Amino acid sequence: MASIPGPIVLAGYCMGGLLALAAALRQPEKIKALALLATPWDFHAADPAQAKSVSETLPMLEPIMQFSGALSIDALQTLFTMIDPFGVGEKYRSFAQLDKSCARARRFVAMEDWLADGVPLAAPVAREAIGGWYGGNNPASGNWRIAGLAVNPAQFDGPVFCAIPARDRLVPPESARPLAAAFKNATIIEPASGHIGMIAGTNAQDALWQPFANWLHRLS
Repeated sequence: MASIPGPIVLAGYCMGGLLALAAALRQPEKIKALALLATPWDFHAADPAQAKSVSETLPMLEPIMQFSGALSIDALQTLFTMIDPFGVGEKYRSFAQLDKSCARARRFVAMEDWLADGVPLAAPVAREAIGGWYGGNNPASGNWRIAGLAVNPAQFDGPVFCAIPARDRLVPPESARPLAAAFKNATIIEPASGHIGMIAGTNAQDALWQPFANWLHRLS
């Protein structure tokens, strides 16, 4: 496999942003800049009780993870439903009222297929995310460590692009803003979108992708 020339711009969406940050801090010489899209940090900022309820599912999920070594997509979808239970019902009631042959209905089906087309989450990562992030709020409290080293965003010196959807229910803005504020050189946008809409909604081009492209162009 050919090597990648020079440092790269590393982008992460949702929990992928946390993993991208951790990777960038471990090998900063390979990272030119970071892009963190709807990335949580303070898991207790918006609703500590809800975060605790998510963490309390961990003992029930352990038999699944011990058997397969991973957390299945179905289990992950159940956790997402716990975080925003009313949103799931709302979107399907809205879909039921659509003409199923219209472009909006076809787009809804395509997006749902995309959302369901994930990969199982490795058990150690799932335990850290559910118990450490939601339960212990380890990132915001400074207790999240990778290979014994704390993940501290203030230690990243490069440019960072932070997209914080203003209508995000899965990652509330209150959770993402402290991360953006911790960087020394951050460009922050807060589009009037939800967690999925910012990435793949009808207004995603204007809400996220064009501002992101402009930022990338300025880097070069």
